[in-house]
Amino acid sequence: MSNNSEEQHPQNVTNSDNSLDGLHILVVDDNADSLFLTTCVLESYDVQVTTATSGAEALEIVEKFKFDMLIFDIAMPDMDGFTLLKQIRNNELTENRNIPAIALTALGSEEDLKMALKSGFQGYVNKPLDPNMLIAEILKLTVDS
Repeated sequence: MSNNSEEQHPQNVTNSDNSLDGLHILVVDDNADSLFLTTCVLESYDVQVTTATSGAEALEIVEKFKFDMLIFDIAMPDMDGFTLLKQIRNNELTENRNIPAIALTALGSEEDLKMALKSGFQGYVNKPLDPNMLIAEILKLTVDS
């Protein structure tokens, strides 16, 4: 089985200077198809992915593991991505409170982008997921931090 990185990765995104290999990212999305797609994209870049399908599950997970980045759907039942991020940021007991976070959402207006950034997200990616946009946003945040 050959390992041709040009076939594995979206075009024009990765290079050897900006490897995502070894990052540990928490992805939270209540939509199983979206969660699966996001996980597959990240794992194709050798990212270690931990997933949750609700805000409550994510809060339990962040108490147990250290992450390099958070990727949250915004529109989830019971606890939206804004509330989830606020609870993590306000928890002084977790190592994950200050790490970069990306909003992953079908809400695509300029106002939604401003609200996400004001709420503490450093990045914003629209659904349906464009793998190139997601990876570019992650690279931007890993280079900046």
